[in-house]
Amino acid sequence: MGGWGEYALAWALFLAGHMLPARPALRGPLVRRLGDARFALAYSAVSVAMLAWLVAAAGRAPALHLWGWAAWQAWVPNLVMPVACLLLALGAGIPNPFSIGGARADRYDPARPGVLALTRHPVLWAVTLWAGAHVPPNGDLAHVLMFVGFVAFGLVGMRALDRRRRRACGAAR
Repeated sequence: MGGWGEYALAWALFLAGHMLPARPALRGPLVRRLGDARFALAYSAVSVAMLAWLVAAAGRAPALHLWGWAAWQAWVPNLVMPVACLLLALGAGIPNPFSIGGARADRYDPARPGVLALTRHPVLWAVTLWAGAHVPPNGDLAHVLMFVGFVAFGLVGMRALDRRRRRACGAAR
């Protein structure tokens, strides 16, 4: 399989691979069976493999150019990526009760929120900025769809996490 069919399948499995484990009915039994650390490791490995396949499938999709390339387009990721990398590093290294699974939520100190004072979802903002910055220099349809899809994925993910957190806080009262 190749072309648009492979690309569509890669997207479908990537999205399913990120939505299904977020469902408590699936995540709970997996975490109980594997443990938190092994679940996180397995989920991360599968996610990276699916991302690599999606990027490769975008490269193999038929080239349909939407716009030409200009030198200024290379500067967009050059200027945005330091911010995205900083958000990713800070977001990955701190306790965050607002992230998927509430990473180390027991160690979160609301009096010292760190980067969470700026955004509850620094990792998802990093993904959103990374993807948005890569749209201008990648003017073929497959890559535009991929990067715009990641922008949407990041923005929708933030809303979904906030909604889930509100439900959990409402249920705890």
